[in-house]
Amino acid sequence: MRGITMELRQLRHFLAVAETLNFRTAAERLHMTQPPLSVSIRKLEEEIGARLFLRSTHSVELTSAGEAALEHARAVVFHSTELARVAESTAAGATGNLRVGFVGSAKNRLLPLLLPAFRRTYPGVALKFTEDTNTGLIDSLERHTLDVCIVRVPLTRRSDLQYVTVEADRFVLALPTGHPFTRQKRITLKDIADEPFIDFTQHAIPGLHALCTMLFQEAGVTPKVTQEAVQVETVLFLVGSGMGVALVPSSAARKGRDGVEFRELITSGPQPPLGLAVAWNPRYQSQAGLRFRELAQEVGATPPCP
Repeated sequence: MRGITMELRQLRHFLAVAETLNFRTAAERLHMTQPPLSVSIRKLEEEIGARLFLRSTHSVELTSAGEAALEHARAVVFHSTELARVAESTAAGATGNLRVGFVGSAKNRLLPLLLPAFRRTYPGVALKFTEDTNTGLIDSLERHTLDVCIVRVPLTRRSDLQYVTVEADRFVLALPTGHPFTRQKRITLKDIADEPFIDFTQHAIPGLHALCTMLFQEAGVTPKVTQEAVQVETVLFLVGSGMGVALVPSSAARKGRDGVEFRELITSGPQPPLGLAVAWNPRYQSQAGLRFRELAQEVGATPPCP
């Protein structure tokens, strides 16, 4: 087997071109000019003994060898950076950067408790936040553009990601203020069978959509879906605007919502598992991400205020 003496710098150059598929854009990202970047990629290809990119006048594409090398290059660069972070960590707390993604529901209880606690415990970690749908967060974890995410579970998509549930939840019924059902103490899905129903968009929030569908099927009810939304906040906005009723996680009811009232949902059996989880990509697990997850488990286990 031939010896390879590639440098970490060359791998960073390869990743920049692979992620942008544009030598000029990659050079700008790396704060260098294009000619030395092209030379670096060419030398890397010579050392590997395979072409990594197909170049033409107007486009750049990864070869099959480039596709195969991409994840390995990401892992090598990540672990080299993580080695430095671990070496710099002290007993007082981790250092470095942590890219955190979250679904909107995490803002109701979990994040307001978790973030101050994390900042106090690990002041050396710089946090960068991204709010997205479950689907977008899972994509970002798989591409390693985020380090750790708070997602809605259960996850319906097959993935190598790992997660741990940190906050259990259940569905409640969201009604427009003044709706006749707000005077009832017991409301079932059969009661709302004829009401306009606001559902979660299947492609963007497949987990919540699937659980709602399951509950209706178990109750023998076909909902009259008149609106769909990709965020719980948007669903509640539509309910408050009088567009219909909805099933939402109970954590959404912890904040007052103009024009919306919440009622317990009566079901014939136990509701399916529902909650928030911290998810991560095991190929890129960092010390800061591990500590974030551990603290989230502690905070999530704290009983909510009555």
